[in-house]
Amino acid sequence: MTPTSLFGLPEQAAHERVLLATDPATGLKAILAVHSTARGPAFGGCRFWHYDSELAALNDALRLSQGMSLKNALADLPFGGGKAVILKPEGTFDRPALFAAFGRAVQSLQGAYITAEDVGTTTADMRGMQAVTPFVSGIPREGAFGGDPSPKTAWGVFVSIQAGARLVLGRSSLEGVRVALQGLGAVGWHLAEFLHQAGAKLVVADVDATKVERAVAQFGARAVHVAEILAAEVDVLAPCALGASLNEQTVPGIQAKLIAGAANNQLATPADGDALQRRGICYLPDYLVNAGGIISVAREYRGEGEETAVMAEVSKIAERVEELLQRVQTADSTPARVADDWARSKLVRLS
Repeated sequence: MTPTSLFGLPEQAAHERVLLATDPATGLKAILAVHSTARGPAFGGCRFWHYDSELAALNDALRLSQGMSLKNALADLPFGGGKAVILKPEGTFDRPALFAAFGRAVQSLQGAYITAEDVGTTTADMRGMQAVTPFVSGIPREGAFGGDPSPKTAWGVFVSIQAGARLVLGRSSLEGVRVALQGLGAVGWHLAEFLHQAGAKLVVADVDATKVERAVAQFGARAVHVAEILAAEVDVLAPCALGASLNEQTVPGIQAKLIAGAANNQLATPADGDALQRRGICYLPDYLVNAGGIISVAREYRGEGEETAVMAEVSKIAERVEELLQRVQTADSTPARVADDWARSKLVRLS
């Protein structure tokens, strides 16, 4: 799906700012999308990916940045929503130089956008950018809280699955609950660890066969092909790869009764959330359950908190899952649409 406007998504309010940044010397081509600064500076990670086209990259940036506005609002963070994507160059390139150039683009927005890790980027990339901009987070800090946010993202998804299993599946624990994990990247792997420790039975798929082999050996997981994972015979589906995996083609085959995962923008369209509801499948919106990472980098950026306190804040995502499901009962609507309305009601200037 490609945008019909350079300024925002179809049938949505325009983004506040979209910056196209290039640097021929390093090969940088980046899109920095600021969706909303109503609650504060736009905060969201930087994705480093090979896109099929520049329009596909723009669409991803617009969808991701809007999702960050909703995510930060529901998490009650004093930040708006933004996101950046860097189009991965073909062939060899100087990675530190490219990220320094991206850092200069972030700096040019003078604090309207704050970046951090996302798919394809690392703590080393963020640390390297510190030389050219202070508007970056997700960096290990000596004597202070900070660093890789992926374990916090995974923990938020884990407590959401716990809450969903109790409220939707009627299970008092995850012991014996069958969970399909689509993707074993940084977040997916941590989530697999948490689920295994809780006694869940894992079904896994990833394009990296080595990660799948490790999961089979370490967690006793059952491996399936990436094309089969969404339709696996399980209780819970956890999409932890790229977005739009829940779409017109895949929704009819899903057997899980609960969906909660770390991937952003899992629904290709709002209609896919409606289709899940009609099939009796409870979809917990991604930006609600995967907010642990942004909570972590936000607290780091503000110089607040420490490990125990941040983990406790991330654990509160489970309470919001419970509140969402209560709202759904009285709203005669889907979790996705109720969550959207709830989050948009919070997109207001903070006093």
